[in-house]
Amino acid sequence: MNFPKDFLWGGAIAANQYEGAWLEDGKQPNVTDILVGIMSRKPGIKWNEETEKYEMCLDPELAYLSHEAVDGYHRYREDLKLMKGMGFNSFRTSIAWGRIFPNGDEEEPNEAGLAFYEDMFRCMRELDMEPVITLSHYETPLHLVTEYGGWRDPRLIGLWNRYVETVVTRYKGLVKLWLTFNEVNNLFRIPLVAGGVLTVDHPKDPSDPIGSTTKQDIWDAYHNILVANAWTVKIAHEIDPECQVGCMLTSSSVAVYPYNCDPKNVFGALESQRMANFYFGDPFCLGIIPTYLNKVWKKDGVTVTFTDEERALIKENTVDFFSFSYYRSSTYDYDYAMRGDTGGLVGKENPYLKDKAPQPWGWPVDPEGIRYTLNVLYDRYHLPLYIVENGVGLDENLNEEGTIEDSFREHYIEEHLKNVSLALEDGVDCRGYLYWGPIDVVSAGTGEMKKRYGFVYVDRFNDGHGTLERKIKKSYYRFKEIIESNGEALEEKE
Repeated sequence: MNFPKDFLWGGAIAANQYEGAWLEDGKQPNVTDILVGIMSRKPGIKWNEETEKYEMCLDPELAYLSHEAVDGYHRYREDLKLMKGMGFNSFRTSIAWGRIFPNGDEEEPNEAGLAFYEDMFRCMRELDMEPVITLSHYETPLHLVTEYGGWRDPRLIGLWNRYVETVVTRYKGLVKLWLTFNEVNNLFRIPLVAGGVLTVDHPKDPSDPIGSTTKQDIWDAYHNILVANAWTVKIAHEIDPECQVGCMLTSSSVAVYPYNCDPKNVFGALESQRMANFYFGDPFCLGIIPTYLNKVWKKDGVTVTFTDEERALIKENTVDFFSFSYYRSSTYDYDYAMRGDTGGLVGKENPYLKDKAPQPWGWPVDPEGIRYTLNVLYDRYHLPLYIVENGVGLDENLNEEGTIEDSFREHYIEEHLKNVSLALEDGVDCRGYLYWGPIDVVSAGTGEMKKRYGFVYVDRFNDGHGTLERKIKKSYYRFKEIIESNGEALEEKE
């Protein structure tokens, strides 16, 4: 195996899926707090005719499991010790913006939120784990969505900069690896979540907030997020020259294969890669706005204008590394309507793939796709790469012995890591593999506990009941072997 000695082995979670305590210690709701799952088209807000504003209106018939999640807010110390038990030398989580600035537009931060994350990051350091911290993981404060319309409003840039300056200053020396916007290239598929985008001024249909969002709204958010990302790099480097700032994109879409060698499908696959990944990756990493977007903007009937100052800011403040999620590949056929979910794009079934994750989700499993993705990204950007999400969700329950035999998860990890090793042999500068999610958390896409990714089982269920007790699964020990051998244990099963 080709893993370098300083390779980051770890796991990744998000505050909104792990912490719970959604209104504790001064925190106010964020955009994911009003959704059962991020793919839901029924957000828990409604239009108030009298005030002509949106307000929170949670459906009492629905279970918002993320409100309590797996109680990580109170249990992170014991959970981090479990992670260290596998040999983790790194751990990724996010800062919930609403814990620091509850509504997003306050002048002064919330000390309780700052203290919470400081203790968490110090705990990671005590356990010799490198904190890998996401600044925004689908957690835009709800007030910024209902009052400003989210990232469609350029005022969010200044509010964001205040937040960035606050946390980078507070955690200087504790956090050296920052990620900006998690999977922000989902902006067009889930604009309310990825960009907090909401039409707040005279919506076309107040009963359908998501359907009221226009393409101009979304492209305005794109513009403002590119500017904010550049400001993040600039601010962080000025405050802490020792830190590094990276982008984070869902990059399963990089592994979009032509369904066959029809030139229409070959070019269609390229266009899918561009509009699912590179239209964000190129500005973040290369400092350029792709020229093909001019055609897209014309087709969408929108106007997107970057000033000379903004273009210079974006050009001069590119990211230090590229981090990404990879779950599966897909195929493109011009005669087939592609769709997407939290795992990436979905095209025609690929007849050459051997494995599928067990039902009910049944995502195709393509370990070679992660090698392909690593090579494409490194060839394009020549930046260090970090895999900060890769994993498999399974419907699991304890057996009579009180354990879980998750051999498919072991197989999934082994095959993907073998291909990461091959990518390293190809010359790719990949510096870390952070599995999603090493402890069972609430599923982002569906808002349920049934879809379990962890090496550690959490006793909680879709109806909300459970003791929250943690139990180690069989895969915990296999990943521990792989980490302790720095990947050499993978060769034992060749």
